[in-house]
Amino acid sequence: MKIAEQECGAVRVLRPEGPLTGKDADELKGHVSRLLDGSMGRCVVDASAIQYADSRGLEVLVEANDEIVRTGHPLKLSGVNETLRQVLELTGLAPQFEFFADVNAAVRSFL
Repeated sequence: MKIAEQECGAVRVLRPEGPLTGKDADELKGHVSRLLDGSMGRCVVDASAIQYADSRGLEVLVEANDEIVRTGHPLKLSGVNETLRQVLELTGLAPQFEFFADVNAAVRSFL
């Protein structure tokens, strides 16, 4: 999985590309853990290039959110496609995250 990382002021944006499954999901969790040191919990995952997530992918999103919540911020997801959003809603996980249509809206929400 390719994971692009971008800084937007004090906010870090991660953009994983591909399905969020298995080892790729663990790679995303590693990225989130590393960037927490310098971002004070201001993290956005641009999910626009995630086609789907398996159970490990969902677990990683929850684990990443748990880490970020300790900083006082929830994990913010942008560009979530309908399939991923429905899976999060059906599993009861959706309320744990903040959803935004695009990265800019998610970044602005930290202001």
